[in-house]
Amino acid sequence: MGRLFGTNGIRGVFGEDLTLDLALEVSYSLTTYFRGKNLLVGYDGRHSSPLIAQVMRAGMNALGTDVANAGLVPTPCLQFCVKSLGYSGGAMITASHNPPEYNGIKAIAGDGVELSREEELNVEEIYFNKNFRHVDRKIGEQINEDRAITSYIDNIKSLVNVDLIKSKRLTIVLDLGNGAQAVTAPKLMKELDCKVIAINSTIDGSFPARGSEPTPNNLDLLSKTVRENSADLGIAYDGDGDRSIFCDEKGNVYGGDKSAAVLAEHILSRNTNARIVTPINSSMLIDIIASKHSAKVTRTKVGSIEVSREMLKINALLGFEENGGFMYSKHIAVRDGAMTSALMAELIASRARRLSQIIDELPELYQHKAKFKCTKEQGIKIVEELLSNARGRTETLDGVKIWFDDYSWVMVRQSGTEPVLRLYAESNDSKLLDEIVENYSKQIRNITDVSG
Repeated sequence: MGRLFGTNGIRGVFGEDLTLDLALEVSYSLTTYFRGKNLLVGYDGRHSSPLIAQVMRAGMNALGTDVANAGLVPTPCLQFCVKSLGYSGGAMITASHNPPEYNGIKAIAGDGVELSREEELNVEEIYFNKNFRHVDRKIGEQINEDRAITSYIDNIKSLVNVDLIKSKRLTIVLDLGNGAQAVTAPKLMKELDCKVIAINSTIDGSFPARGSEPTPNNLDLLSKTVRENSADLGIAYDGDGDRSIFCDEKGNVYGGDKSAAVLAEHILSRNTNARIVTPINSSMLIDIIASKHSAKVTRTKVGSIEVSREMLKINALLGFEENGGFMYSKHIAVRDGAMTSALMAELIASRARRLSQIIDELPELYQHKAKFKCTKEQGIKIVEELLSNARGRTETLDGVKIWFDDYSWVMVRQSGTEPVLRLYAESNDSKLLDEIVENYSKQIRNITDVSG
C-alpha cells in the first residue's frame, strides 16, 4: 500500500500530485471513515482551494453525508469549530506555508486535531483499496456554517485579560502575508481595542508580497512599518494562519523558539507544574524556562500532529514548534496564530517592559537553520552516514540529533512536506555553533553532492 499522508496532511502540486480525482476519492475515504456523520469543510486563500473544497463537499454529499461549508477561514478556526460546534470531523483545504503551486488536505478529527498517525493509516487503507461505502442512498445536504469566525474569535477573547489589553491601547502591525488570517486577526485585535496597521492584507493565493512562509529574512516591511509607526508589536502569519512570527518595537524579528519561551514564562507563572510538548528540534530555552516553574517538557518527532496528539495524551497545557507554531490547550491543542497573538498582546500589556527587553532577559542561546535540496533517498543516506560517523550522544527519534555538550547540538532530518533536507543547530557558544554548521553542511554536500 502506498502513502497518502505526509508530515502534515496530504500535499502536492495542484493538477499534478494533488488532482481533483484524488480529492474526490479522499472525500469518499473520509466519509467512509467518519461513517457518514456531519462534517465541516473550510479552505484557505490559494487559487485552487475553493474548487478542491467544492469537490470534497460534493463527494461527501454523494455518499449521503451532510456537509457544512465554513468558507475561507484560517486552519485553526476550522479546527476549533469542528470541536466546539459539534461536528464529527472535517477537512481543511490548505498547503500551509508551501509555495503557491501546492495545495493540500488536512483531515480533522472530532476533537479538532488532525487525525493521528494510526487514523491516517485507516483512511489510507480505505483510499487505496477503494472501500468506499454509502452511508445513505440519499444525497447529503450542504449548509453554510455562519458561526465559524465569531465563535472562534469569541473563544480567544475569553482566554485572555481583555480589559487589561484594552487599557493599554496597543499599536500592532499585522503582516497578513496575503493569507487566511486576513479574515480574523484584524477583527480580533480591533475587538481588543488595539490600533491595527495591516500590511499585505489582500488575500491572494499567489502570495505576491513575501511568500506564504514568514521568516526573519522576508519580513523587512513588517520591521520598517513597526518602527515608522512606533508600534508596540509586529506579527506575521503564514498562509493558513496557524503560525505567527513576532517583531518587537525596534523591528527585531524573532524565531518561534524565543517567542514560545516568553509566552511559556507568562503562562507558566500562573500555571505551575504544567506540561509542555515540543519537537526534538526545538531550543533548550524551553527546558530552562520550564525548570523555573516546575513544568515538564516532553519531546516528539517533528510535526504539529505529533505535538498536538501528545498534548491530548498527557493533558499538556502548552505545545510549540520552532517555526512559530504555538498551542494553548485551553483554547484547542493545535497551532493558532490568532490565539498566540492575543496571548502576546496580553503579555506585553501585563509587563512594564517592552518586548525587546523581555526577550533580552532570556538566556543567550544561538540557533541556526538551513535546508538543502534533496531527494528522499539522498536524505536517508545522509542521515545514516552522519549517524555512523557521530561521536558522543545521539538521538534518532526523527532523523539524527548529535550532541556536543549540554547546550550544543545539530539535527538533520528529511522534510515530510518538501523535497529538502533540514539542518538545525544550537549552542550557547556562537563560535562553536559556526563550526558545527560549517562542518555538517560540508558533510551533507559531500555525501551526495546536494545543493544548499
